Amino acid sequence: MYEWAGGPALVQTVDFFTPIVDDPYAYGQIAAANALSDVYAMGGRPRTALAIAAFPQKDFDPALIRAIFTGGFDKLREAGVALLGGHTVRDNEIKFGYAVTGEVDRGRVLSNAGARAGDVLFLTKPIGTGIVGTAIKAGCAPAAAVQAAVASMTTLNRAAAEALQRLPAGLVHACTDITGFGLVGHASELADASAVTLEIDADCVPLLPGVADLAAGNRPGGLASNLEFFERGVAVGGGVDENLLWLLYDPQTSGGLLICAAGEHAEAVRRALSEAEIAAAEIGRAVDRGAETVRVGRRARR
Repeated sequence: MYEWAGGPALVQTVDFFTPIVDDPYAYGQIAAANALSDVYAMGGRPRTALAIAAFPQKDFDPALIRAIFTGGFDKLREAGVALLGGHTVRDNEIKFGYAVTGEVDRGRVLSNAGARAGDVLFLTKPIGTGIVGTAIKAGCAPAAAVQAAVASMTTLNRAAAEALQRLPAGLVHACTDITGFGLVGHASELADASAVTLEIDADCVPLLPGVADLAAGNRPGGLASNLEFFERGVAVGGGVDENLLWLLYDPQTSGGLLICAAGEHAEAVRRALSEAEIAAAEIGRAVDRGAETVRVGRRARR
């Protein structure tokens, strides 16, 4: 974040990646939604973008390039973001994404460092996109799972972010988007930064349709890396299914927002998200810092 006197602060972010779906237009949309997400997670409004792209020089259909750029441009237009230009290089592997500049009210910045004991945790999108993406590459992803994953990844976090900004200041203590480190990884970072422990109810975490059946045989490499890096700070209670636990480490693309809302105002936050047509799930709470950063367990369903 960059601040100067007399105006909103600037927030800047950049993200690009290789194709995770077969449809080039959807790939462009997903890349744009993913790049914009960090700005929304901070409570900001994305304003401009610069495209970043890499394409093979030979044996590559120009129509695919057009479809990727069109998908990205259409998603930027949906978000009200101006595309100012970009840069393309030659590479044997396709890559696409954006550098995004946004603005944020300096008095309403959301970070991953403000959670407090007693906060209620909300998650605004289901998880499982990494496993579905791996299944797509293996040619074994059911059409319904692919459709649900693409719909989730192409959905902007704009409506959720705007719903939070309409609430009085102080009701939301912390926020982060769930991307490459998976739910447990980003929850661990938030807990560390906030000096709390996050308790996650595994039964309440929303999953993409069909992803539980794909989890055992379609684990992406990033999932294993997340497990290796974060599991030392995670305590797992009895009765948590192994495949569900793996899903909590699954790297997400254009995932939802993890929101820490003041416990006494959780209903107001839930209502604001519902009125914005966001199907947010209550997945746990923040407690006083213990030996672990994250505890995963099963509690009585609410």
